[in-house]
Amino acid sequence: MYRLLTFSQALPLTIYHLPSTTHPYHIPHTTYRILHTTYYILHPASCILHTAYRLSNIIYFTKSTWGGHNVHPQIHTSFFLRNTSFSLPKTNPRGLKSQTPGEIYTKMAEKPAVLIIGGLGYIGRFLALHIHKNNLASEVRIVDKVLPQLAWLAPEFADACSNDKFMQADASKEQSLPRIFDRANGKQWDYVFNCGGETRYSQEDEVYKVRSLALSIAVGKEAAKRGVKAFVELSTGMVYKSDSTPSKEGDKLKPWSKIATFKLQAEEELAKIEGLNLIIVRLAHVYGDYASQFVPTALTMARIYQHLNEEMKWLWTKDLRVNTVNINDTCKALWAVAEWYAISEKPNWDAKSMGEIPTFNVVDKGETSQGTIAELIGEIFGIKTGFQGQLVSTFAKLNMDSVVDDINEEVLGPWADLLEEAGITRPGPLTPFMEKELLKDTDLSMDGTRIEKVVGFKYDHPKITKDLLQGMIDSYIKIGWWPVAK
Repeated sequence: MYRLLTFSQALPLTIYHLPSTTHPYHIPHTTYRILHTTYYILHPASCILHTAYRLSNIIYFTKSTWGGHNVHPQIHTSFFLRNTSFSLPKTNPRGLKSQTPGEIYTKMAEKPAVLIIGGLGYIGRFLALHIHKNNLASEVRIVDKVLPQLAWLAPEFADACSNDKFMQADASKEQSLPRIFDRANGKQWDYVFNCGGETRYSQEDEVYKVRSLALSIAVGKEAAKRGVKAFVELSTGMVYKSDSTPSKEGDKLKPWSKIATFKLQAEEELAKIEGLNLIIVRLAHVYGDYASQFVPTALTMARIYQHLNEEMKWLWTKDLRVNTVNINDTCKALWAVAEWYAISEKPNWDAKSMGEIPTFNVVDKGETSQGTIAELIGEIFGIKTGFQGQLVSTFAKLNMDSVVDDINEEVLGPWADLLEEAGITRPGPLTPFMEKELLKDTDLSMDGTRIEKVVGFKYDHPKITKDLLQGMIDSYIKIGWWPVAK
């Protein structure tokens, strides 16, 4: 792992000089800890790269780093440590002998200022939490049409989505844009994440035109006008032609939901905006704590069939691809692509073979299918799961409206009974209601290797598991949405 450090502004930092022959693995084992990172230091005067090693919270330089270029150890200069905040001791660590601490005054470069459109939506709130927990930004503004009090926010979002960071506004309206984008210090936002747009399925076209397409175009144009360093547009893997073979970013596009149709239009319109530093992220089904779409729908239906003591049967086959990605990996990936674009300046990107607009699939490695979900749900709820035969599935394909109505009629009543028995009067956004668009015989199958190879991104949750699904249920119980089995 290698990082390039460049010089910036100023804060006390203790430096330990090592002999030029010292290799990190020669440092005594008693002080050996996080030693897998090599830093290359760019000296501002000589423009020569030097090598340094990180040991725990201390940076060690070979002697030649400073001594060979007449840099006094108490000079006022600095370097920028990306993604890292150090609090360093001023005493020689145990195990290193005959090394003289040389104090140098440094400061991290200012962290980016971040604007999140649709910041109280499911992904937006978790992105804000990721930034807050990891202290990644100098300033965060969360913009949403919905007030925090009405957004079903769990207690852990209180600080990340606090009132001082929140602005209620409709970003699709041109008259709202100056208020959204203007900052008190007169500077511009560094990163803009568009997490907004209509997320409900089966709405009228006009709803998606206004709440998704118009929103993306409006904030994209404003971001370009203001020179935003990275504009990240959230899209969906449903833009690809349905195929069990995982789709790569350059594969055939044939949207199979209304959300995807207008998201693809938004991608195309944003690509036409001159000066927009655009990155497109196409997501699989996002799941995690407090989620309310797709995977949670299956969980609520399983709770119903557990209550009814009946087998839970799925349409189509166990092989139908319904690829997934965990919410925490999603947020980590969004931040990673913004940094890759704005700070690292798009290393490993080949515009000729990959396209002018950086586009990334974000999907775990589990190749999640209906069979995957069915098996995990069966284990959690202790119910039998299976799949409808060819005859029923063929009938469903020809009579989808009536089939969806029958399914919803079968589950909505028992769900209401479960909530009443549990004394739950505010069940949140959880519902077993099944959307017609999500019952289609269409594969959501994506290849997510590009972001790993190009950006160096690594998934913390490479596949959906029983423990992760149980964690979701536990989150619903904690917030009072889930009817616990008695």
